[in-house]
This record gives sequence, C-alpha cells and structure tokens, in this order.
Amino acid sequence: MAAPGCHVGAGVRWEVAAGGTGTGEGTEEEAEEEAEEETALRSVFPRDPELFADAFPVERRYRLCGRVLRIAQHHGPRLGPAASVWEAALSLCRYLEEQRFDFRGRTVIELGAGTGIVGILAALLGGDVTITDQPAALDQIRENVRLNFPVEGGRPRVRALLWGQDEGSFRPEYEVILGSDIVYHPPSFPPLLGTLRHLCGPRSFALLCAKMRGGDAGARRFFRQMLPPYFRIQLLRREVEEEIEIYRVTCRGDDPIEEGGDTHTPQLGVVRGGAVPDLGVP
Repeated sequence: MAAPGCHVGAGVRWEVAAGGTGTGEGTEEEAEEEAEEETALRSVFPRDPELFADAFPVERRYRLCGRVLRIAQHHGPRLGPAASVWEAALSLCRYLEEQRFDFRGRTVIELGAGTGIVGILAALLGGDVTITDQPAALDQIRENVRLNFPVEGGRPRVRALLWGQDEGSFRPEYEVILGSDIVYHPPSFPPLLGTLRHLCGPRSFALLCAKMRGGDAGARRFFRQMLPPYFRIQLLRREVEEEIEIYRVTCRGDDPIEEGGDTHTPQLGVVRGGAVPDLGVP
C-alpha cells in the first residue's frame, strides 16, 4: 500500500530507486532486488487508472414485475449515498410488484431518487413519471432512464428538486408520490414535509419506504409525529429483520391536527415480513 502521506493515483510512475548505479561489488545483485521490489509493487498497485478514479461505475440488473431493469451506480464521493440502490428501494419495488400496481393514466413523482429505480419501474408500469433529486444525481438518473427506455417514447422526465426550495416550480396534486430511503437525515425532515404538503392534493397518495434509522429521533419521529398533523398515515408493511417500513400517506385536506393534538398512527394493513430476498442479478 502507499506510504502515509503519499497518493497513488492514475498518473503514478513506477521507478526503480537509484541505489548504486555505478560500478562496484554487489551492483547487479542490488539491481535484481530492486527489480523484484518493483514487480511486487506492480502486483499491489496495477496501472489500471480506473482503480484510482474518484468514482467507479457498476451496472446491475434487477428482475421486477416481469421486467429486467438495468441500473448503473456510480459509487464515489461525489454522489455518496445517491449512487446506490438501497434495500428500501428494492422493498418498495417488490411491494409494487406484489400488489400489481397499475400506474397507467396516473401522474407520478419520485423524490430523492438516487438511481431512479423506483420511478423507472413506475414508468415501465405505465405511469406519467417525473424523477427528481439534487442536481449532482441527475446524470446518473438520466443514464438509467436511457438504459431502460432506448427510445424516447414513455421516458420519465428528470428534474432537480431541492426540498424546501424548488417545489414551487412543480405543479401540485401529483396522483402518486414515491420515496424510498429519503427519511434518514433529521435536518432534512422539515423541508421534506413542506415538499410533500405542496405536492399532495385531495386525490394524491404517497408511498414512502424507509429503513428505521436514528431511533425515536430519526425516521420514526418523521412518520409518527411530523406527518400526522397534516396527513393520514397507514402502515402497509413492516419487514422486521431489515427494519424497513412502507407507509401510505394521504392528505388530511382542511382538517390538520394542531400541534399537541391527536398524532395516533393507525396500524392498518400490517404485513410482517421476514428476511427480504436479494433480487439483484449479476
């Protein structure tokens, strides 16, 4: 490995250290030792520059709803968590598959899409879909849209949406709002709540799937305390081993609950699942 403080990158040069280039006893033996050291270094640090890039792409295939989705994931510091297909996204996709959701004729928006896998599946199932995330993630989403929609017809739209800032440029009352693993960072909860309130109308419903991170101050607080004053909450599924929950969220309309009022979350339609199978296909 590289010594502390040294960076081994795509432009690394392999050189034999100058250690007695003149004549004298032992010169040939030293040269052989140095050549062996260089060979050993090459075996640890190959020349392939992709191994040292800031991001490395992976493409995986997922079998969902009788289709094979091709999803590129550009892992690295630029995208961070947005690069990956997280288990909550697969759980929501499997729920759509099991319930045989038909999105034909419905306007759909996915929030915090990351790879866009959930919105892409909704579009393949007939939805008029807009996939959103922060600007840095949009190139990855567009790539995945192209991979799954070779021709432009029926392609989802891809747009930037910063919660708490950009929702005003989106028309309200999407019929379906989708989100998977977007409830994990408490400072983002208030702007996410504001975005949901803007997008949801009387005919809307949201399907939100989340891993219950952060204890009582994390995702549970969002679903059990922050949403109920403005939305009706229905727990559709709980996957105990994975600590993943899927909620149906509908707008309360003109009867918001005041702060400190009834924030009971109805526990309807609970399905207790076990281990979730991995649908990833190499």
